[in-house]
Amino acid sequence: RFSCEFGVRPFIERHPEAMLRVLARWAADPSVHVRRLVSEGTRPRLPWAPRLTVFERDPRPVIALLERLRDDPDEYVRRSVANHLNDLGRADPALLVDLCTRWAEDAPPARVRLIRHALRTLVKRGDPHALTVLGFGERARVELRSASIEPARPRIGGRVRIAFELVSTVRRAQRLLVDLRVTYADARGEPTRVRVFKLATVEIAAGEAAAFGKTLSLAQLSTRTHHPGAHRVQALVNGVV
Repeated sequence: RFSCEFGVRPFIERHPEAMLRVLARWAADPSVHVRRLVSEGTRPRLPWAPRLTVFERDPRPVIALLERLRDDPDEYVRRSVANHLNDLGRADPALLVDLCTRWAEDAPPARVRLIRHALRTLVKRGDPHALTVLGFGERARVELRSASIEPARPRIGGRVRIAFELVSTVRRAQRLLVDLRVTYADARGEPTRVRVFKLATVEIAAGEAAAFGKTLSLAQLSTRTHHPGAHRVQALVNGVV
């Protein structure tokens, strides 16, 4: 059995007003699967499914449904809400930031996690407004030291370890959101394909150093093909290279 998010979409597309009334009832259903269906079935850009253009044009009705589910007792539902919001942010980043800013007021820990997951794509892009919502809007005052890439000439099919240290340059504590951005080589050997890897969220004291690292697989997969050539590696700290 499945939660039917694919099967319900034609009804939403063809009869949006009637389905919105049904979905409003389902948002209070005792079954966690039915409540999740409200969020998952209305995602405008649900993977492997046709887009719901009715909500791409006007997301306000579906946002009202998500308001009912944002503090659902089950993580299964809240995760779907976060993924739904991430979809909305791809089309309208300002809308997502405004919504998350409002939801962040007096937010319980579970909703804070939801907001963080909803903003993940904007954070990877270094969106300053999304970073501000999460408390990382201030530019970090750090120096990057002791960077290493091992092996120095990694081979396709193997693994590569990237590591570095960040040292605080101010006399106060700082909160840092640290990511790793890798620009992979394309078939011509040029670095064009960007991927961001999450590393850590830390607080460092004045003058303190913190170490970060990531081991990346270079195995050839059906979903990811590696090519020989130059690869660009950058540390992102509060969205800044």
